Amino acid sequence: MKYIKKSEEPESFTVWKNLANEDWQPSWENFSKPQKTDVHNSLLQEQGFICCYCGRRINTDDSHLEHLKPRTTYPQLALEYTNILASCQKDTVRKEPLHCGKIKDKWYDDNLMISPLDVNCAEFFRYTDDGQILATNNSEKQLAAETTIDKLALNIDKLKDLRAKALEPILEIINTITEEDRQDLILGFSETDSKGYYEEFCAAIIYLLKN
Repeated sequence: MKYIKKSEEPESFTVWKNLANEDWQPSWENFSKPQKTDVHNSLLQEQGFICCYCGRRINTDDSHLEHLKPRTTYPQLALEYTNILASCQKDTVRKEPLHCGKIKDKWYDDNLMISPLDVNCAEFFRYTDDGQILATNNSEKQLAAETTIDKLALNIDKLKDLRAKALEPILEIINTITEEDRQDLILGFSETDSKGYYEEFCAAIIYLLKN
């Protein structure tokens, strides 16, 4: 999971909400284009075009707007930009396993959900060379990380296979390089532009290099 630094909401979204009056109130039900498109594009930009939960590459065609805190439980946050993220799996295929926002659905727990809006969120997860994402051992957030992985189905075979395939080339050389080279790689991947690389792949490489 990669930390998402929220930006200012699109101006068109703010203007639309400010049109509220005695006869009309903005709501999720009447939220549509062009404001909805502007919000979607803004979310993709600030997330570096990756899913807020699994880190897969996404775009406007294969992602949907996700409420971190479900709007059914927190209706007052339905139009709060800080509560809206972009998640993968806009459309699902029959028999395709659900994950991330689609399977999270209406679940949320302040104490057991690791939020991508938490600046330290990446520290609570570790990776294995076979593509698993696990909770960091002995972390104060270990239970929350384990619960988040389970509730978002981040360890289904589909996602593990994608991680393993992405890591395979780099694993072939990790054990053959010097400690100095390892540190250079850690620094390089830490400073990677989020728009140019698969963020979870970078995080996994950093973890494996350090361990």
